[in-house]
Parts: sequence; structure tokens; C-alpha cells
Amino acid sequence: MIAAAAGPVTAQGVSLERAHLVGIGGAGMSGIARILADRGLPVSGSDARDSAVVTGLAARGVITAVGHDAAHLDLLPGGPTAVVVSTAVRPDNPEVLAARERGIPVVRRADALAALMSGRRGVCIAGTHGKTSTTSMLTMALQHAGLDPSFAIGGELTGSGLGAHHGSGDIFVAEADESDGSFLSFTPHGAVITNLEPDHLDHHGTAEAYTAVFDQFVDRIEAGGFLVICVDDRGTAALAGRVSLRRVITYGTDPAASVRVRPTGDPGVPAPAVAGAGALENTATVGLPGHEPVLLRLSVPGEHMMLNAAAALAAGVELGVDPQEMADGLASYTGVRRRFELKGTAGGVTVYDDYAHHPTEVAAQIHAARGVLPARLLGSPTAQAVSAVIGVESDARTDSRHGRLIVVFQPHLYSRTETFAAEFGVALGGADVVVVLDVYGAREDPRPGVTGELVARAVRVGNPTSAVLYHADRASAASFVASLTRPGDVVITMGAGDITTVGPELLTLLEAP
Repeated sequence: MIAAAAGPVTAQGVSLERAHLVGIGGAGMSGIARILADRGLPVSGSDARDSAVVTGLAARGVITAVGHDAAHLDLLPGGPTAVVVSTAVRPDNPEVLAARERGIPVVRRADALAALMSGRRGVCIAGTHGKTSTTSMLTMALQHAGLDPSFAIGGELTGSGLGAHHGSGDIFVAEADESDGSFLSFTPHGAVITNLEPDHLDHHGTAEAYTAVFDQFVDRIEAGGFLVICVDDRGTAALAGRVSLRRVITYGTDPAASVRVRPTGDPGVPAPAVAGAGALENTATVGLPGHEPVLLRLSVPGEHMMLNAAAALAAGVELGVDPQEMADGLASYTGVRRRFELKGTAGGVTVYDDYAHHPTEVAAQIHAARGVLPARLLGSPTAQAVSAVIGVESDARTDSRHGRLIVVFQPHLYSRTETFAAEFGVALGGADVVVVLDVYGAREDPRPGVTGELVARAVRVGNPTSAVLYHADRASAASFVASLTRPGDVVITMGAGDITTVGPELLTLLEAP
């Protein structure tokens, strides 16, 4: 076992003995700050705005500041030995410029995380979609089995509110980000790859380059390590065929998968049961080589979530945990914040929030959301089209007496909006009402002609009878959506930007007399 305190931490030969983190309030950066602090190291950091995350870090002894200023490099006595940054931090950030002027090494977030993982059995969860959920599922199941893994997740577990932890055990579970290729910093003992399809082309340039970086990632798995990889997805199935690693565990509904998922409806699989909060219990039987099949019961909906759970199950077994213990732990999984997170109900309207920001994620979540609409099943032509996109079949029955599924979508990044507008149009067509906000640019500058209207137009083109509305004013989004709702409706706010605040604002308006 590893003690709570640990020895020196170096990233690429740079000491993190006194680290200053720029953008410390972000999911990834705050996790690094938390682990460094828990290892007894002095940490400082700054963020553009105050938040509960920043306040929580300050309560743990991290020295924090709001806003970006070169003077923040002096928050730690003696100054920092390194400044840690993420991709979201621009090169002209005043703290980054000051660090370079003073000769203080600037370290990428992934390199800092890799340094914290050193000396442990690292398990990295990668893929275009499902990384956060799968990382969270594996973490919670390992904890349920009595282990105390370190972990770094790109989100917060709904049960504990934690996104990172310095554990006493020898396992370190981490979400591995491919967006800028930084997951090539890791040399894990094991890895999971959930799926693979083009994304982040603003960095990688081409679909071929994006795929190639996953091949490079697999090559970094330790000799004697393992790879868990989905064969239901075309991209990962092709990658599995190229892997030379000795220990490769495939999973999926495909009969050829070594870890076979047999969802509800297959012979011998128990029927689902309602599991609270209007969600449909997600049930499947999973067969593992050398073990008796286990029954997986999830309280989160969606075929994609069941596949994520199967991946976590397979990885846990590779780490030496009993399959039934893993299954029991996965049954207790309640989700991650911003992954189909229930925000509340007011005025008969139920509101969820979701991080989906790629067409496949949007389509999968809309399909899963149908499970919380009482007695209302997929049946519209547009919903059938979405089912085809994510590879599931749907029932042809609908019942207009029940509430509608309203999706409020905020496109993320101008580059992604421009590249995938047509695909977003198909994915969003599975909702009854679609409200599209303007683009959340994040790290990108605006592009001429690229607005949320591109997405709204694409929905109308593919689904001329759909109720599609473009609302560019983010400030009035909640009141605009409130004017559209009626009792029985389910609203999902969806996107990777600041749309996460629209749900609580909407509930407040709906609660008003």
C-alpha cells in the first residue's frame, strides 16, 4: 500500500514540489491540484472566475486567486517550481508569459497527471465518447470492492462530488484526453478505448491523423499490460485488428466479443424494472472468459451506458477484482455531474443537464432520454433516423398524451459546429422540440458565418416537421424555454459550455407562482 504522503513528483524532469496551476477551476486542473495538495505539496492557482470548485480547493489549503495576473506567480513562498497549464489556456495568458520570462518551466496538464500516476498501476480510459462515465464506473466499482484507487476524472461523481482523489492503493484510474494528443504522455499498465470516430479536427487536422494518435496511444501500454476495447464501434473494431499487444479484451454486443453484452430482450436476460427518478433500470447479462456470466443492473439509462459498464467490468477483472463484486459496484453507480444529471422538477417539468457535444453523443443521449418519458416510445421518422445512427431499434408506438422531449442545445467550438452541423441536425431530430443557442467558442475565436443557426437550419432540413427554434441570446435562454414548456415535458440542456446554468435558471422560473 502507498502512504498518503509521497516522495518528489517530477513531470518531464521538472519538479512539481511547488506548482502553480493556471485555470485551476477546470475539471482536469482542479483534480491535479487536489491530488498534489493531498500528497502534502504546496499548490497555488488562478482561474478566470470564482466557483465552488475554487472555494473547495482553498478550503483544502490551496492558495487561489480569481483572474489572471503575473503577480499570481508569487502566491507561493519562494515562487513555483513549475506552472501547469491545459489546452484551454492561451499562450498569451499573463501568468504563462511571466513564467517564461522568469525561466519557470511550463508543464502540460497531462504531463503533470502522468507524473502523479508514476509508480502505480495506471489504467487510462480513452475514446471519442464515454470516457468520463467509464472512468467513473471503474472507480466506483473498485471502491465498492474495498480498494482505494487514486483517480482523476473529467467530471464529478454525483455521490461524493469528487473528481479526483489520492488513494492509498496501487491503482490509478485516469481519464485520458485525446483532443490535443496529450494522452501520449501516459505509459499505462492498462487502457480502455470505448470508441473512435473523427473529432477535434481543429487540432488533428484530418480523420486519419485523429485515428493514428490512438494507435500511438496503444503502443504506449506497458509490456505485460492489457487493453479493453469495444468491437461494436467501427473505429475501435478496426483498431483492435491492428493491435500487437498480447492481452487484448474485446467487449460489446457482437457475438465475437470476448466480453459479450446481452441486453434486455435477448433470451435469458431479465426484464428491466423502474429504478427511481423516472429512469428505466438498464439490465444486461455479461459473459466473461473463464467466469460465470454476471447480471449488470444500472440505474442510468442507455445502451451506451451499458457498454461503458461492460468496459469497466472487464478492466476491473483484469486488475484482479471478482466479476460479481464489480457488478455489485456498478449497480451502485449513480452517474457523473453533467452526464444526464437530474437537476429537478418544477411545474410538472423535469430538467436534466448533459455534457454531450458531439453528434453521436447527442443522438445516444436523446435515445436514452426516451426511457424517462412515461409510456412514450421512439416512433417518429426523425427518431427512427437517430436510432439508425446509434445502431438501435425502436418501437413504432407513440402516445401524444404524454410530455415532450425538449432539447436545448449549445454548440461547442466554431470548428466543431462548422464541421458537424449536418450530423447535429440528424442527431437533434430525435427530440420533439429543439432550441439551439449560439456557439460557445471556448478557446476559439469566432468564424464568419458560423453560428448556432447552422445547426438549427440542419435540423429543419432533415426534419421539416420538427419544432426547431434558434435563440441567440444566451442571457434570456431560460425564460425563452420556460415559455415553451408544459406539464409532463422533459427538458435536457445539452453542451460543453455554460449552458449548464440554464437548467437551474429554468427551474427557478417554473417554480415561480
